[in-house]
Amino acid sequence: MAWFRREQTALPAGEQESRIPEGLWIKCSACKEVIYRKELVQNLAVCPKCSFHFRISARERLEMLFDGAFLEFDRGLTSADPLSFSDTKPYSARLREGKAKTNSADAILSATGEIEGIKSVVAAMEYGFIGGSMGVVVGEKVTRCIERALQDELPLVVVSCSGGARMMEGVLSLMQMAKISAALARLDEARLPFVSVLTDPTTGGVTASFAMLGDLNVAEPGALIGFAGPRVIEQTIRQKLPPGFQRAEFLLEHGMLDMVVDRRELKKTLARSLRLLRA
Repeated sequence: MAWFRREQTALPAGEQESRIPEGLWIKCSACKEVIYRKELVQNLAVCPKCSFHFRISARERLEMLFDGAFLEFDRGLTSADPLSFSDTKPYSARLREGKAKTNSADAILSATGEIEGIKSVVAAMEYGFIGGSMGVVVGEKVTRCIERALQDELPLVVVSCSGGARMMEGVLSLMQMAKISAALARLDEARLPFVSVLTDPTTGGVTASFAMLGDLNVAEPGALIGFAGPRVIEQTIRQKLPPGFQRAEFLLEHGMLDMVVDRRELKKTLARSLRLLRA
């Protein structure tokens, strides 16, 4: 039995990858305290000592937000390889690895269910699938979530956790930014609520499109949120960035977010916000 961290092994069929490290005991990367893994899981993957938020999988996110059972849809959508792209390995191989690692067809799960009794459409991004990157499938599934919300007159919640647009699909991935934004404009015209939840990390084309277009933009504490990474910005402007730059608290202070909410309070906060936005 491993007492501390151990290497990831293949997941049993049907099991979703958790971003919480394996082992009976886990060392928090923020405060360096050793935590009993069961206690961390019960605390929604938030360190009980310093409140550091570990990453969690998309399925764990849905299970956390919904009251109970939820109906997942559009599970069969999968990415093609339109450019026959290859870097250190073929894109087709990366897709197969992503599916095996997360048991998801792509970097997002979408479902309908109830959040404290409020029927809602929720999409949650999966960072374990090629860094949660946004390709054609992610763009299509988010757009279908918006269209479902419009059809059934339901509020929409999108949980972002992404490195940005998927370069392996070229301009097709960039087109998703405009596609989703146009669909969100129709949702706004119908006066249906859209709450965007930004988690660590939310960067690139996802930040530059739907992640920052919510009627309410909510982030988890300490989440990295931005377009380009801090190192790229420093190299471009040749200046040292201020402490905490591009972290959720910094963005809240500078008016780019509406709230920073602890994960343990997130479901309650979303339910209260949806009630107010629907009024």
